[in-house]
Amino acid sequence: MSNEAPLLQLKQINRSYRQGSTTLEIFRGVDLDLRAGEIVALVGPSGAGKSSLLHIAGLLEAPTQGDVTIAGKAAARLADSERTRLRRDVMGFVYQAHHLLAEFSALENVVIPQVIAGAGRKTAETRARALLDKVGLTERLIHRPAELSGGEQQRVAIARALANAPKILLADEPTGNLDPKTAASVFGVLLQVVRDEGAAALIATHNYELARAMDRQVLLDQGRLTDRPPDQN
Repeated sequence: MSNEAPLLQLKQINRSYRQGSTTLEIFRGVDLDLRAGEIVALVGPSGAGKSSLLHIAGLLEAPTQGDVTIAGKAAARLADSERTRLRRDVMGFVYQAHHLLAEFSALENVVIPQVIAGAGRKTAETRARALLDKVGLTERLIHRPAELSGGEQQRVAIARALANAPKILLADEPTGNLDPKTAASVFGVLLQVVRDEGAAALIATHNYELARAMDRQVLLDQGRLTDRPPDQN
């Protein structure tokens, strides 16, 4: 393992909610390091809190206790504007639902995040074309989401997530809405493009076969995170 500092570090993360007079504990003392070039599967039973942990890692939700460090910067207690800037500059996100902009083409969906971040239109289009080529959509650049299959839409979402060359990619069940054959294909594309881009990735999935294709697996269960392979065959 590299001696370089983790790109993403979660340290002693606790998360709890109040339900009437009861306190519901979601996480207790969760630790996780994610290093440059590493692809880690976040697995666990339904309802274990995988999405909530990704939200904390992605600065979309604050932990009750604990520290989140992004690219060496303590981030858990930053002001909203600073958290937004850090997400924009360092992180990319892929969700189970692709959330593409319906009125724009595949190419435009990948161009827009770059323009928002300050890239020129020509530079953004060059980058978008290269990413869409990597995910196998060279012939589908001008098609809108409604004209694309589910697998194609999710490949556009992957390209969009990587548009600004994030150091960290967070993905929440990115193939959960796809049939098994399409899921395997899209997942293979995701892993390859992440490796090509040199990003670190934390990918939540309920598919243990796909999880085993990653560098390592961490199991979230009963509020604890265990750094070990899943038991399921």
